Amino acid sequence: MILKIKTRAKTELIDITSDVRQIVHSSGIVEGLCMLYVPHTTAAVTINENADPSVKTDILMILNRIIPWEAEYRHLEGNSPAHIKSTLVGASELIAIENGELMLGTWQGIFFCEFDGPRNRKTFVRLLRG
Repeated sequence: MILKIKTRAKTELIDITSDVRQIVHSSGIVEGLCMLYVPHTTAAVTINENADPSVKTDILMILNRIIPWEAEYRHLEGNSPAHIKSTLVGASELIAIENGELMLGTWQGIFFCEFDGPRNRKTFVRLLRG
């Protein structure tokens, strides 16, 4: 399954938890694994708190502070900071499925991380029966 995502900002975290949950529920899988993979070198996926929207803001603020847009980067395309952020956050997540539900913690959500937008992006979702 491919989850299509349209980003709207240069850097943003988009909560895709409900989309991934829907894919799991539609699959009928009761026990197994959900693998998420982002096939972009300037984007990522992560799991973090989704109850308080300020967490997303704080994560982006610190990433932008420690990896500034202006520096002596050599990459000609001008998006080296996005490549670095993608490497640090990571391109995949693996989540257990039990009783047909993603085994996320009470406050956890799944976020697509855009570091060089806005763009049309995708995330591959693969489900494995356990």
